[in-house]
Amino acid sequence: MKKAFWVGALAILTLSPAAMAAKDAAFDLVEQMDSASRELSYELSYIHVRKNSIQPLRFRHAVVGGKSLGHILYLSGPSREVIRRGKEVSYFEPGLDAFTIESGQIVAPLPSIMQTNVDKLPALYNFVSLGRAREAGMATNVVRVSPKDESRYSYVLWIEDNSHLLLRADVLDRDGEPLEQYRVTSLAITPKIGQLLSKLAETDVPPVVHVPTNKDVDMGWEVSSLPTGFVPVYRNRHRLMLTSRPVESQMFSDGLFSFSVYVADADDMSVREQKVRLGRRTMHSIVKGSAEITVVGDIPPATAKAVAESVRFFSGKQGNKS
Repeated sequence: MKKAFWVGALAILTLSPAAMAAKDAAFDLVEQMDSASRELSYELSYIHVRKNSIQPLRFRHAVVGGKSLGHILYLSGPSREVIRRGKEVSYFEPGLDAFTIESGQIVAPLPSIMQTNVDKLPALYNFVSLGRAREAGMATNVVRVSPKDESRYSYVLWIEDNSHLLLRADVLDRDGEPLEQYRVTSLAITPKIGQLLSKLAETDVPPVVHVPTNKDVDMGWEVSSLPTGFVPVYRNRHRLMLTSRPVESQMFSDGLFSFSVYVADADDMSVREQKVRLGRRTMHSIVKGSAEITVVGDIPPATAKAVAESVRFFSGKQGNKS
């Protein structure tokens, strides 16, 4: 028994340097992708594929005068676009007043791994090289970004050989089934993108709307069992537009995926438990005492259920959201 133990231990020690080198090489590719996406002047035409829809888009990026500029244009359906100028992001959609918010991320169909600090991800995710492939007619290295627990989804990334830009990203569930894809159909890398975006940067946009984060507001409840690595990034108290019912919410993120928890007084329309999943987006709602708790976000259904059930109310606070 002891001999078998030491032989196994020796094998692990022998393989560790190679395994570590492979892991480091895979993460190096992701770091190169991150640098390229932030520093190069480029244009990506791509499709966002979900179960029942395909949305074509175009994303342009450049750094002009030390400021990162980005432009997303929806290429089908109603005219929609998003303009990012540094930390200010402006949204233009038909039927809505254009608005600008201060944010480091664009809320649009764009892989979240292109908008996060990748240096923080190794604490929560493993990086594994899956070899080489072709995408959009170009040679790529394929890397899987796998969670170290089962509370979140995975990414598979196709990173172009020369530019290190991301050509494809698949979001996978815990069984390895694709939930959605981002697939580049054409890529252009040229300083002309900077010239085009310079003109866009001079366009008049709505003034910044400062959204209160209410970080110091006492909500009277907490999520007592957060998945490892998820931290609160936003909290708010408001009334629903259609019903005027008061609701409190908190958003949590691990840097790659995020979800929000909503708490309101239960009413006659509340159901004891409701589950909905659309692609990577999960909604899980339960009634606890006199409160309705709803979790919505990019997390597996089992994680959403566990988060909802872990909401704990402080003494005398349950059901009082007004």
